[in-house]
Amino acid sequence: MIKHIVMWKLKDFAEGADRATNARRMKEQLDACANIVPGMFAFEVALAQPGLEASYDVVLYSEFADQEALKAYGEHPTHHALKPFFGAIREARQCMDYTI
Repeated sequence: MIKHIVMWKLKDFAEGADRATNARRMKEQLDACANIVPGMFAFEVALAQPGLEASYDVVLYSEFADQEALKAYGEHPTHHALKPFFGAIREARQCMDYTI
């Protein structure tokens, strides 16, 4: 099994909206990616809690059966469609994949 974790720090203002609005839009778009490929076991998207000091705004936690399932997710058209918006609103991105 492979765990795939991604965190995004968003710009204060981008694409005509503030950070909080873009974070909610990002979560909605990511949530639409749940179960788009076989071998995806878990897919959770969360926003930073208001009032807590956090260095990132949005986090994705997902689990895949194997490297092939993760690759299929990465190449899926629904996933690819997110990239222009995400690239425009993000300040930073961190990703970690590991096998358990």
